Amino acid sequence: MTDGGLIDAAADWDVPSFVHAGYTLRSGGVSAGCYSSLNLALHVGDERSLVLQNRSIAVQRFSLPAEPVYVTQVHGTRVLTGEEAGADAPECDALVTGKSGLPLAIMTADCLPVLFFDPASRKIAAAHAGWRGLAAGVLEITIEAMGTDPSGIRAWLGPRIGSLRFEVGEEVRNAFLDADSSASDAFRPARPGHFLCSLAALAVRRLTGAGLWRDHISDCGLCTYSDPARFFSYRRDGKTGRGAAFIWTDPA
Repeated sequence: MTDGGLIDAAADWDVPSFVHAGYTLRSGGVSAGCYSSLNLALHVGDERSLVLQNRSIAVQRFSLPAEPVYVTQVHGTRVLTGEEAGADAPECDALVTGKSGLPLAIMTADCLPVLFFDPASRKIAAAHAGWRGLAAGVLEITIEAMGTDPSGIRAWLGPRIGSLRFEVGEEVRNAFLDADSSASDAFRPARPGHFLCSLAALAVRRLTGAGLWRDHISDCGLCTYSDPARFFSYRRDGKTGRGAAFIWTDPA
């Protein structure tokens, strides 16, 4: 499951060998303190020079074929192609590309990263799915942007805050139940007015509702909050770094 500082998605999903994907562990970088040590985010208060070193380390350690496309994530639903995003880090929460050798990156520290591959078109995509993005339809919009038959798409759910740790209020639960009453299965009562929420269960409902087959959805099952040695967690630590989910295909 873990290989050289990367949670290997290949251990969980059925994709060809030319598809590479995974999620970074927090160790092996140069950042210090609450950002220790492979923080890949420029927006969390870490020193820019250290973050850029960490990004270079990631390229080398994980044998990425190029510098990944990073974006400025805002818990929205905007989807861009990797080519449109380029190196400018525009505001969006999902990326799609049919270009081989172009790594896509989604940074998280409790939100759910979802990676996609379509065997027919060989397109890949990556989405940032916190509860706001899930409720707003970021996964469905990403699938639509891939422009292919969703029944063939494979999806991988990466590390995120687990259902035993993610407590939310009634407003979060209602955001989902107002659109889909059956989404109540993803919530369990906690203290009065609060619920334990499964981001993974909500994502699966959204993905299957968009046309993916259930057996084409793989879940690593890892909780960022419960594993401080391996993962950053905003809910656990407050000021902290970000890991990243990467996906790319071998250059043609």
